[in-house]
Amino acid sequence: MKTLKITKIGLMISAGLLLTACNQDAEKTSSKPVNLDDEKVQLAYAIGAGGGNAMARNLETLDGTDYVVDKEVIIKAFADGVRGESQLDEQTIQKVMNDFRTNLGKVMQEKRKKEAEEQAKLAEKNVEIGKKYLEENKAKDGVVTLESGLQYKIVEEGKGASPKSTDKVKVHYKGTLIDGTQFDSSYDRGQPAVFGVTQVIKGWTEALQLMKEGAKWQLFIPADLAYGPSPRPNIPGNSVLVFDVELLEIVKPQPKASVTPPPAKPAEKDVQKKPEATK
Repeated sequence: MKTLKITKIGLMISAGLLLTACNQDAEKTSSKPVNLDDEKVQLAYAIGAGGGNAMARNLETLDGTDYVVDKEVIIKAFADGVRGESQLDEQTIQKVMNDFRTNLGKVMQEKRKKEAEEQAKLAEKNVEIGKKYLEENKAKDGVVTLESGLQYKIVEEGKGASPKSTDKVKVHYKGTLIDGTQFDSSYDRGQPAVFGVTQVIKGWTEALQLMKEGAKWQLFIPADLAYGPSPRPNIPGNSVLVFDVELLEIVKPQPKASVTPPPAKPAEKDVQKKPEATK
């Protein structure tokens, strides 16, 4: 599985950079702007731009390694290859790429190991940081601490019903770390989130069933009621999470559309035989 992934990375790096090189080389041969109104030109440009974008993302995976790829050399090499003027034969190219894929696998494995070790250290450090934060936060005016450790502050009281564990809800929310770093926001997406009450982290599940429709709360969720020691994108392990939550409504189940049954098939005895054609 790892070999396949490494091979894919290597091939993507090769193909993507070659496509990018093609596009840039074409631009160097003409001082005129590309006419994107022409469908054929637009297709060629899309292939080049797509390859360039993909290559930029793939090159980012080499950050933190000893690999430094000279894009200008790749551009020239691609142009040479298209013209049939490559300075390397096929056998040499294949050997270089095979060595690259092999070495890249070792480098990426070491990089992932180092990142995991750093994440583990940060998660361990966050345990004490989170405890201190919650201890200080519970003494603040308006903050309520539940037996589970969940803390909340009511910003606006709601007037509707409270959701049950079996309900779905529509909410707007913003999530941050305790240092204020935002990691998620439905407000930024311009679209409320809809999900089941039990389909979220434990802190949310507990809080939602205490809120009322129309309520706005601020939640302070301990790590064991959130993601625990496992890091998530933009969320280090053992992070205390802070959410601004607006419970817009409990989503009512949609009634099943009534379907008119087709006419019943007449019984065999009720079917009259058609008269045979007169010969």
